[in-house]
Amino acid sequence: MAHTANRFAPVGHTANSGGVALAPGLAYERHGTGPALVLLHGVGHRRQAWQPVLDLLTPHRTVIMVDLPGHGDSPPLRAEGRPAIRAIADEIVAFFDALGLDRPHVAGNSLGGALALAAGARGRAATVTALSPAGFWANPWQYGYARAAFRFAQRAGAVGRPQILALARIPLTCGLTQAAFVARPSNITPEHATADALAFLRARDAVYAILADRETFTDTIPVGVPVTIGWGTRDRMLPSSQARVAMRRLPHARFMPLPGCGHVPMTDDPVLVASVLLDGSGR
Repeated sequence: MAHTANRFAPVGHTANSGGVALAPGLAYERHGTGPALVLLHGVGHRRQAWQPVLDLLTPHRTVIMVDLPGHGDSPPLRAEGRPAIRAIADEIVAFFDALGLDRPHVAGNSLGGALALAAGARGRAATVTALSPAGFWANPWQYGYARAAFRFAQRAGAVGRPQILALARIPLTCGLTQAAFVARPSNITPEHATADALAFLRARDAVYAILADRETFTDTIPVGVPVTIGWGTRDRMLPSSQARVAMRRLPHARFMPLPGCGHVPMTDDPVLVASVLLDGSGR
């Protein structure tokens, strides 16, 4: 399937016929037909995290995959005194405005899941589907572990970049580079592993800014906004015990276990995750 990357034109600007904005903005791709479904990736990842489910979604949804600020092909994150996650949430809302999206369906994984829930709380989402969303820590240790894991990965990547990229380029070892995030590393291709490793290292500044504060999701989502939360039963980064915290804070949400899936379930079971996304955005 052919696709193009675009940058949105901020309010007051226009884009040329090729879809490239005349001012800096977030990089995104638009595919398919039907109601708009915006997909938000996790910290240190990139919009291509959703490629495993893309072809399963596009016959039914207009899929918009976006690189978060400081990630992928988007410009650096500029918090300007705000907590990093709040600054990113503000930019996502501005992104909706620039594309003329009043209340699209919004889905996200990890940090992207927290951002999708924030969009719902702000009244900017028709439905929300969150996969292992961040912000539902059962205890301080869980946040400390996640922060340490990401920081260690960044430092190890900076020191051992040639070795990590070498592992990523070999079919037999490429899955090892993402073993902490997926339950089925054999599903990862060398091309995907290499691009993900490079994107993670380039996102260093954004990763450190996001991890600087322990953000907890405490907002209220209107009852009229359907919320679906899926959690991988083999998630080692944000363990499924956090789903119980989310259940208490979001009592009207529907919770779905994702059997055999890790923290990035799109890679582990594309068919299951696509079904959850379509069902969640069709409620």
